[in-house]
Amino acid sequence: MTEPARSVGGVLLAPGAGGDPDHHTLVALEGALAPLPVRRPGYPHRSGGRRAPPPRAERLVPFIAEQAAAMCAEESIDPASLVLGGRSMGGRICSLAVADGLPAAGLILLSYPLHPPRRPENLRVAHFDRLTVPCLFVGGDRDPFGSPEEFAVHTAAIPGAVSHVWLPGRGHDTRSADDKAVIDAVRRWLVRPAG
Repeated sequence: MTEPARSVGGVLLAPGAGGDPDHHTLVALEGALAPLPVRRPGYPHRSGGRRAPPPRAERLVPFIAEQAAAMCAEESIDPASLVLGGRSMGGRICSLAVADGLPAAGLILLSYPLHPPRRPENLRVAHFDRLTVPCLFVGGDRDPFGSPEEFAVHTAAIPGAVSHVWLPGRGHDTRSADDKAVIDAVRRWLVRPAG
């Protein structure tokens, strides 16, 4: 990978609610972004192979903040140069943490859950107007958690620069075959100038 123009020091990628840090897309991204440090933390409620339901996303924000601080300390990364994100709930948690003031160089939001399926009135966007960092949204154009048209409307509230990449014909759960498209989108976005 060429040196990121955003002065990115590392990337933290959190899994979705039902996933784990070994999700194929997160693993593929880690390999593709080397030698850039990448961490894929697992949630406490899923440790030891447990299948416990996740707590509310807001309750996981302190966990992400702790993971980001630990990564920055261990890798000697300036917290403001860390890019955060992940799949579905993982990306949402990271976006909530950044909206609450966690330093970041940007957000990578894969299959962001704009709302629950068939419940478009239950939006998860109240914090969007506090996201001042560049944001990359990558998802399927048939995702029941939010259509491209819905994203266009609601991400307009984000003060930071917003980029959208849509995977044709895909829903919420992307396949291993889509990993190259996701990697290409992330790499292109990382090498763009900040802003």
